[in-house]
Amino acid sequence: MTKQQEERMKFLCEEIEKHRHYYYNLNDPKISDKEFDKLFYELEDLEKTTGVVFEYSPTKRAGILPISKFEKVKHTSQMYSLDKAQTLEEVSDFIDRTEKAAKCKLQYIVEYKFDGISLDIKYENGKYIQALTRGNGIIGEDVTEQVRTIRTVPMVIGYKNTVYVQGEAVMRKSELIKYNKNASEPLKNERNGVSGAIRNLDPKVTASRKLDFVAYSINKIEGTKFNTQEEVHDFLKANSFYVGDYFKLVHGLDDIEKCINEVDVTKRNLDILIDGLVIKANDLNVRQKLGFTDRFPRGQIAYKFDAEEVGTILNNVVWQVGRTGKLTPVAELEAVDIAGVTVKRATLNNMGDIKKKNVKVGSRVLVRRSNEVIPEVMGVLEDMPNSTQILEPKTCPCCGNNLSQIGANLFCLNHHGCRDQIINKLSHFVSKHGMNIDGLSESTLNLFYDKLEIRTYADIYRIKAKDIAGFEGFKDRKINKLLNSIEESKQVDFSNFIYAIGINGVGRKMARVLAKRYGSFNNLKNATFDELIEMDDIAEISANDILDFFKDPVIMKDIDELFTIGVTIKDVVTGEKTSNSYFADKKVVLTGTLEKFSRDEAMSIIEKMGGECLTTVTSSCNLVIAGEKAGSKLDKARQRGITIINEDAFIDLLKKEDKLS
Repeated sequence: MTKQQEERMKFLCEEIEKHRHYYYNLNDPKISDKEFDKLFYELEDLEKTTGVVFEYSPTKRAGILPISKFEKVKHTSQMYSLDKAQTLEEVSDFIDRTEKAAKCKLQYIVEYKFDGISLDIKYENGKYIQALTRGNGIIGEDVTEQVRTIRTVPMVIGYKNTVYVQGEAVMRKSELIKYNKNASEPLKNERNGVSGAIRNLDPKVTASRKLDFVAYSINKIEGTKFNTQEEVHDFLKANSFYVGDYFKLVHGLDDIEKCINEVDVTKRNLDILIDGLVIKANDLNVRQKLGFTDRFPRGQIAYKFDAEEVGTILNNVVWQVGRTGKLTPVAELEAVDIAGVTVKRATLNNMGDIKKKNVKVGSRVLVRRSNEVIPEVMGVLEDMPNSTQILEPKTCPCCGNNLSQIGANLFCLNHHGCRDQIINKLSHFVSKHGMNIDGLSESTLNLFYDKLEIRTYADIYRIKAKDIAGFEGFKDRKINKLLNSIEESKQVDFSNFIYAIGINGVGRKMARVLAKRYGSFNNLKNATFDELIEMDDIAEISANDILDFFKDPVIMKDIDELFTIGVTIKDVVTGEKTSNSYFADKKVVLTGTLEKFSRDEAMSIIEKMGGECLTTVTSSCNLVIAGEKAGSKLDKARQRGITIINEDAFIDLLKKEDKLS
C-alpha cells in the first residue's frame, strides 16, 4: 500500500463518517445519496486493491464473519441500573432525599428512558475499539463486531484520549415494520428485535435490523473533566453521537411533572420505544458526592410509565362477524392489567396473522395496548404442554353459511340473513356519527331483533310505543325518549346519512367528501366510476365499493322505504355559499380539548363553512385550532410554521361570520 493510498483511505473513512453523522444523527444531509455511495465504493475498491481494511473502516458495518461465542469482559467502571419510581410521590421523595444530602436546591436533567439494550463503547485515539453489554454491571459480553454494524455508532470521533461512552441500542418502530414485511420469522416487537440482534453471533443479522445507538453518558474519560450533565451532552453531540430528541433542564418537582405529563401523551407517536423518563441531578460533582448503593446511583432515578405490553394466557379464540361479513378472530385472555385497564380480549386480525405469529390456545402470549385502541396479540412468549392449534372456521359461526376467502380475510356473504351482520349494520346506522338515535344500544337492538323482528333500517322507524310497552326496563319515560330520538333523526345531514347507510370503506371523512361533491342522494346514487376516481380521497377499490352498494336491490329497497317513511336529508351547504368564509378551502387540524364545543361540533361548523378537517398535521395543513392539553400535533405545527389559534380566537372568527351568537 502506498502512502498516497493510505492517506486517501483515511480521508474517505473520515469523510464517510462525517456524512453518516449528518444523515442519521442530525437529519441534515450535506451530499446526495449518489455522492455518498461514490465515496463508499471508492473506499471499497481501495481496500480490495491494497488488501488493507482499517479497524475503524465504515465498510465493516455490513458485518464480518460470525463469531464462535461471546467473550466475558470486565467493565473498566461498573455500569449501574437505575432506581425506579412509578408515582409522582416517589419522584418527590427522590428530590427530597437528593437535595437533603446535597444541602441545596438542584437543577435536574430529564431525558427519555429508552427500551433497548445498554452498551458501553470504548474509544482510543479517536477510534472505535470495543463494545460491551451491561451484563450484571461488572462483567459484560463483548459485542464489538455486532455493534460495529450500528449506523449511529461513530467509528471515528474527534476526541483522542480514551473514553467509554454509555448508551442504548434501539430498534426503531419504522424499521421493525420494514423488517417484518420480508422476514421469514417476524419479530414480536422492537425490544425483541434489538436484543436478538445484539446477542446474535452473526453480525450480518445485527446489520439487517438497522439498529440505532442513543448516547447519554460517559462511563469513564481520560484527559478531561465534566461538571454537569449538560457538558456531557454537548461533548457527545460534538463527537458525532446521536443523543436523542429530548433533553430538558428543569427546576424541581413542578417542572418534572410537566415533563411526565407531556411525554405520557406524546410517547405513542415516537419512532423509538421508551418506557419512562430518566431524571438526573445536573451537577456531576453533587452526584459523585451522593455516591451509589449496591445497585443504583443516588443522584438519578427512572420514572416508569405504566406497561403497555404484558404477557398472559390465551384461553380461547372466538370468531366475530362484522357488518360487512368479515370474520375477525378475538382472543379471550386470562385477565391482565395494561396501563391501568383490565384487558380480557384482544384482536388477532385474521387467520394469516394467527399462522404468522404461530399463536395457540393455551399459550402464554404478548399483548399490546396502545393509543387507546383495541388490544392486540403480538406473538407467543411460551407454548405450554396443553397448547393447541387454532382452527380456521369452515362456516359462519353465526348463521352457518359457507365462508369465502377474500384477500387475507374470511367473509360470510349472507349479508341480509346473518344475525350478527344485521345487528352490527343497525348499530352502525343509529350511531352518533350516523342517524344519532339515542337509546338503541347493541343489547336493545338484539332485543328488538328477537321481539319485534327488526331487520332493516326502515323497521326502526315503524316502532310504536305499544310494541315495546311491557319490555323489561322500558317504562313510559324511556319509551318516549327513544321514540322522540327516532323521530328527530328523520332530519339528517347528508354526510351523516352517507355514513349511516354503511357503504363498505366509507368512513366519516369520505362521507363528508362525497356529500360536498354530490350535494344530494340522487346525484350520489348515480355517480360514475370515472367521477369517483377523479376525487383525491377515493381510490379504485373504494369507487367500486360505492358502485356495488347502489346496485344491491335489497339495500336500495330499504333506503327507498326510509324516504317514504319521512327521512329527509338537510340541504347541503356547498363551497359556493361559503367562498367568503375565513375557513373556505382551509385544511384544519383540531387538537386538545375544547370547552365550548365537542370535537365533532367544531368539525361540522368548519366543514359547513367550506373548510376541511384533517386528523394529522401535514404539509398541506393551513391552520391548527389548539385547545387545552394539546400535544404532539401542536408541536408539529410550530415546527412547520403553521398558523395556530386557540379556542377564544376560533369563537371570535365564528362571531364575525354570524355562526355563533
